[in-house]
Amino acid sequence: MPNYRSLGILPPKRHIHLEANGDSFLGENMYYEHLITTCGFDRAYSILYHKRPPTRNTKIERVGTTKIEEAPDVPLQHLHLKSGELGRGGDPISGRIPMMFNDDLVCWRCRPEKEQTELYRNGAADEVIFIQHGSGYFDTLFGKLPYQRGDYVIMPRTTTYRMVSDDIDREDHMILETFSSVRIPERYQNADGQMYLGVPYYERDFHGPTELNTVDEEVETTILIKDHERWTRVTMPHHPFDVVGWDGFSYPYTFNAWDFEPLTGTTHLPPPFQQTFEARGFVICTFAPRHLDHHPKAIKVPYVHSNVEADEVLFYVDGEFGSRKGVDLGSFTLHPGGIPHGPHPGTIMKSMDMAKTEEMAVMFDTDRKLYLTPQALELNDPHYPLSWMEEAQTV
Repeated sequence: MPNYRSLGILPPKRHIHLEANGDSFLGENMYYEHLITTCGFDRAYSILYHKRPPTRNTKIERVGTTKIEEAPDVPLQHLHLKSGELGRGGDPISGRIPMMFNDDLVCWRCRPEKEQTELYRNGAADEVIFIQHGSGYFDTLFGKLPYQRGDYVIMPRTTTYRMVSDDIDREDHMILETFSSVRIPERYQNADGQMYLGVPYYERDFHGPTELNTVDEEVETTILIKDHERWTRVTMPHHPFDVVGWDGFSYPYTFNAWDFEPLTGTTHLPPPFQQTFEARGFVICTFAPRHLDHHPKAIKVPYVHSNVEADEVLFYVDGEFGSRKGVDLGSFTLHPGGIPHGPHPGTIMKSMDMAKTEEMAVMFDTDRKLYLTPQALELNDPHYPLSWMEEAQTV
């Protein structure tokens, strides 16, 4: 998160006694400090204050493994994964279906059919939860975090949370599980850490937890913890959301894709101008509604290009994507490195008279090769790699 935030009760300095003033545990007149760091102790951190020690556990049990497999015998080709056709299943955690992966990230889709009842924590990865459809709030260790359609929800690793939906039957998510921290591009920030004038968003566009939801209950509470492939269930003798205050730079937050301020030029600007976040091995870009290029002869769809150092994934959110035909909302296209891709036949000339596009899409470009899962391959449109043939456009 680009700026400092605090909620609740805090002592005047770090690492000193915060008196509980009669609200004490086991007669100890204090709240318990809990430091959460990133990159060891070198990057952003937050300090939380609990009513009870956050280290209390009564039971720890191994509960399973999630093995993500590579789909066999997939040639180098363009892919259209119709993930909007996924049936509903599970809750916002158990209902996640892996689509593609590499050493830096796993991409999941989730269309849950039931509410999340158990607390969850990802112990090994940050999560970027993109809300294709849905609204509600995340009940977290840091407090209540509202969300709505179009939000990127950035959930730092080790954040314990439960998703509370306004209507679970409307929820539809794309999740990037990343094994490094999600950050604002450094080139968007000046030497003082503030965002430059002219970059596509501002600190006001980022929203942290709005209020603490301090739970003071000595009642057994379970947390389902994921670290890479392993799942563990921890039972605590109290509810872990007994936080009375916190401050720092590491906490969950949201940024809405429709708040992105896209840049345009006289001719088409490449994807780095639409970058939104970065992490080790990949970037995330937002293609938001925008005015198109204004040179009188501008071609207003992306030019044919080869991703010589990246695999490119687009997740289609809303509107009609000007350079594509036959791609559904809620779908992915994967254009891997090694072969060129570009606009479908007929879209170039059609774009010449357009002044604006209402399309919305999320893109992530990876440095390393992406591997498809068997679940994703079941959703693949086998005709897509041939859809640049002129006669295919009439089908």
